[in-house]
Amino acid sequence: MDDLTLVTRLLDGDEVAFRDLVTRYHRSLVRIARYYVVSESSAEDVVQETWLAVLRGLANFEHRSSFKTWLFSILVHRARSSGVRERRTVTLDFSNESTVAESRFDQRGVWCEPPVPFTDAVDSRLTNGPLAALVRECIAELPEPHQAVITLRDVEGLSTTEVASLLELSDANVRVILHRARARVRTAVEARWEVQPS
Repeated sequence: MDDLTLVTRLLDGDEVAFRDLVTRYHRSLVRIARYYVVSESSAEDVVQETWLAVLRGLANFEHRSSFKTWLFSILVHRARSSGVRERRTVTLDFSNESTVAESRFDQRGVWCEPPVPFTDAVDSRLTNGPLAALVRECIAELPEPHQAVITLRDVEGLSTTEVASLLELSDANVRVILHRARARVRTAVEARWEVQPS
């Protein structure tokens, strides 16, 4: 059942619809809240406050954005206002650090093996099994702004504009951070993934 149907049912007083929305989004909300607060319990508190705000404000939800975007924006606002880990600006490091390992090129600067482009379709190998666990582990090792951007964009499926709005960044900044985060995850996965799946 889609979000719009669940929201409509919730407005009609259907408690099962609320439970379904919580089940659908709770883990994602906690994961995102953890970027702003210091502990899992603080993240859980922020998520509970978010759900209370949703219940109070649902009648005023104007559908100018998706329910998911509206929900995440409430969460981010609540997490930031908690003051535990507020971070409004991201300093990008434009040092000589390359986002692609030099070993991926031959002496002429040509790809030894061209990279596969990112697509919006998520490969099932990335959502299940040992490769998925490795990708999650590599994402967790990224600096905080990189974690937030790659999680919101690639894991939660928000658009670049939605991520920029939630994190108070420019679209260009989100694209740069996302590129660097993807490159770091790819490099880390390639370095650790010893047995290639058949």
